[in-house]
Amino acid sequence: MGSLQLQDFVAGLVGGIASVVAGHPLDTVKTRLQAGQGYGNTLKCVLTVYRNESLTGFFKGMSFPLASIGIYSSVVFGVFSNTQRFLSQLRHGDPAAAPSLGDMTLASLVAGVISVGIGTPVELVKIRLQMQTQPYTKANIKQNSTAPGSSVYRGSIHCFRTILQKEGIPGIYRGNVAMLLRDVPGYCAYFVPYAMFCDWITPHGSIAPNPFAIWMAGGVAGAVSWAVCTPMDVVKSRLQADGVYSKQYKGTIDCILQSYQNEGLKVFFRGLLVNTIRGFPSSAAMFLGYELSLKAMKGWQSETNP
Repeated sequence: MGSLQLQDFVAGLVGGIASVVAGHPLDTVKTRLQAGQGYGNTLKCVLTVYRNESLTGFFKGMSFPLASIGIYSSVVFGVFSNTQRFLSQLRHGDPAAAPSLGDMTLASLVAGVISVGIGTPVELVKIRLQMQTQPYTKANIKQNSTAPGSSVYRGSIHCFRTILQKEGIPGIYRGNVAMLLRDVPGYCAYFVPYAMFCDWITPHGSIAPNPFAIWMAGGVAGAVSWAVCTPMDVVKSRLQADGVYSKQYKGTIDCILQSYQNEGLKVFFRGLLVNTIRGFPSSAAMFLGYELSLKAMKGWQSETNP
């Protein structure tokens, strides 16, 4: 059982890397729309980024998530699968027993809580790097000597070190409450629809879903999950982008209130379209990478231990 548990973490790593490559360009667009100014709608944002920064603009800050989201996904999938197995062992005496909806939901909640510990610094660095060259209109830039539109951070490691030096550990975990409120329901709306849709799309009599079913179910789960997450994702993006040039928000509640007072309820649905669209390919790639690498590892295991 030990090697099987480890396999979930390795497969999660493969899935995470696949999802970053598939989803990062639209992730940049989403962040600019939510926390930036002057981008208008999704199409205008894509064109503006391309015109000003060419194709490389869409892949800003990708090296850090590529390494860290690999580890992050490894933990999320590993924790989710092992919690599910633990609950099945507890209830049925068999870790391989099909999990109930309740067990799946509980495993998703555990994965969501644990993910925030790793995910907050990763998201913070990624968002700071994505935001540092965006146009800035506020006049109160006294806190930092860096002029808006110029680069504050030279790269992922420099960004992480700078935040740690200037803002300490609380700075690295800025936006963690918003992320907890985003990811705990978000992972329930991720793993549960995936399992249900996979089950529904797989023909009767098949032992396991085929790659198309995995891709499709993963994509649908990603789109559903991101639609559920978007309001808190807006708050998290704003909190984490806040501080590239100046500090505007005191915390999660303050950010929600200021955003609502200044821009109304619609602000919490900014990036909903791009989030849902991006959620499909990145999540489809994630689950496909996860399931196929898991299958390959199990295949190698049965060959080496016939």
